[in-house]
Amino acid sequence: MTDTVTNPELESTPAVAPAPQRPARQGGRGRTPAKQQNQARAPRAVHPVLQQLFDLYPKMFGAQFLPLKLGVFQDLLALHPDLFKRDELKVALGLHARSTRYLESVASGLQRHDLNGEPVEPVAPEHVHHAIMEVFRRRQARSNQDLRPYARAQLIEAIEASGLSRESYRLCIRQQDEVSTSLLDDVFAELAEQSAKRDALLRMFEASGKTMAEFSDMYGMEPDEVRRTVEWARADQAAHAVALAKAQEVPVTAEAEAEAESETETETETETETETETETEVEVEAMPKASPEESTAKAGTAP
Repeated sequence: MTDTVTNPELESTPAVAPAPQRPARQGGRGRTPAKQQNQARAPRAVHPVLQQLFDLYPKMFGAQFLPLKLGVFQDLLALHPDLFKRDELKVALGLHARSTRYLESVASGLQRHDLNGEPVEPVAPEHVHHAIMEVFRRRQARSNQDLRPYARAQLIEAIEASGLSRESYRLCIRQQDEVSTSLLDDVFAELAEQSAKRDALLRMFEASGKTMAEFSDMYGMEPDEVRRTVEWARADQAAHAVALAKAQEVPVTAEAEAEAESETETETETETETETETETEVEVEAMPKASPEESTAKAGTAP
């Protein structure tokens, strides 16, 4: 049993009646500061399986999140069959993959990594796009500032990294909501404007007959910037030529396949007709022929 130590001075001090509390004013003084409110909130509990994953793979589930390789769920079950239960692991990985920090890592264009933290494969363009849009929606819902310029910048970088054309990119992402459609329209308009400027500079450079240094000096531009722009414009032209060639090959291939199918059908029909004629001839030959006497008898009995 613990003894209680009393202070004589405190015992002899008369009790002071508490001062009446004033009603809280609506405004600055009556409100609890936001910092105190945040401190009062209980810390969010971490899923126990996520804690285990952090202990096992701090590079992937630690301070910095990295996009996970496809099939990591099966890898974890195979590596730790006695540690993780299938349903609990699925829930934990779902929480991890839906977290804003993880989506930010996907939106940034990082490669997918294995459990050892080694990059193994790029993230598909549609996954990068959806991560960008989801992070944008979450941040915009908590902010009074217009965050569309930041989302547009990320989308431009993602589209350029994908190497897809406008039509191929739209077909890939299959996004139809109004916000995404509006952002993509703005992004592709800006990309078209940038491409037109690069093409114009390339034409000017090629028509000038100058060296890269002379052309840069003539227009007051940095040689490295001119070099990058010219190389970029030429790469765009080459990619456009390849895409155009592929687009022209598709109708030719489809037409050739249609002709081949038509010829096959014609040959099949001819073979069927030949088989039918052959069967008819066989049936006729197989029929018994009447003797002259039978033919005369039948003719005599005919009316």
